[in-house]
Amino acid sequence: MTSGQPGAEHRRVTLAYSVDADDAFMFHALRSDAINTGGLAFQHRRADTSELNALAAAEGADVVAISLGAYPAVADRYLLLPHGASVGRGFGPVVVAKRPIDLGALAGRRVGIPGLSTTAWMVLRLMQADLVPVVVPIVPFARIFDALDAGDVDAALLIHEGRLLFEARGYAKVAELGEWWQATTALPLPLGVNVIRRSLGPAVIAAVSDVLRRAIRHALVHRQAIIQELVGEDRGDAALAQAALLDRYLGMYANDDTAAMAPDVRQAIDVLFERARRAGLLGANVTVEWAP
Repeated sequence: MTSGQPGAEHRRVTLAYSVDADDAFMFHALRSDAINTGGLAFQHRRADTSELNALAAAEGADVVAISLGAYPAVADRYLLLPHGASVGRGFGPVVVAKRPIDLGALAGRRVGIPGLSTTAWMVLRLMQADLVPVVVPIVPFARIFDALDAGDVDAALLIHEGRLLFEARGYAKVAELGEWWQATTALPLPLGVNVIRRSLGPAVIAAVSDVLRRAIRHALVHRQAIIQELVGEDRGDAALAQAALLDRYLGMYANDDTAAMAPDVRQAIDVLFERARRAGLLGANVTVEWAP
């Protein structure tokens, strides 16, 4: 149902998001033409987290799902959307190793990470500054486990669905970033966000934001039916095609926090950027500006 009200302008909007289940879930209504887009035509592009952060840095799409940690670098060109977020409430990315080890014992050692601009890497550096990052792309998900097994890294920082797979594969949890963040700040941990290009102008920004908000609500209402469709998607690992795992993952990262950014999540964004600035991870204060 792409037709809008009479006279609505047909405008193409480029939309870039990850291969992960929460993004596929969030934008399913647009891919399946399930809602009225008011004359907006969405062109979809999917990539891994690091690629998406780089795409936003190059202003390569109108709407991009990025790491919150990448937002300071693009804040002059993009507004934060008040929906579409991935938020951990007492949970989040995990650091794992082949055998039990304290996080402090990893000082000076190699840690496989999904990207230098990811929120997880920003938070991990707040927890333990003296780490040697080794970027290991998250697609396919098994690549980071291969790096651990081969001894290319001493530990791995897992995000997205990968954080649900390590226990079954026999790896030991070193640290849980969301637990640490909540214990330290009493706030949820915002991880992924959606941003929209400022140059679209206020009217188009408002229209796009409204469509995306409705797409997320549609997904939440039709959750079980969409999960059954997502089971058939190839995300690089057979384990990720299990309905039970998808249900668990979407319960964590595609929920009420995705539908609307709660006040404590907005506060957590400001706190994270301020702590990162004080730790020398950001060069200046970040002014967060919101789309409607």
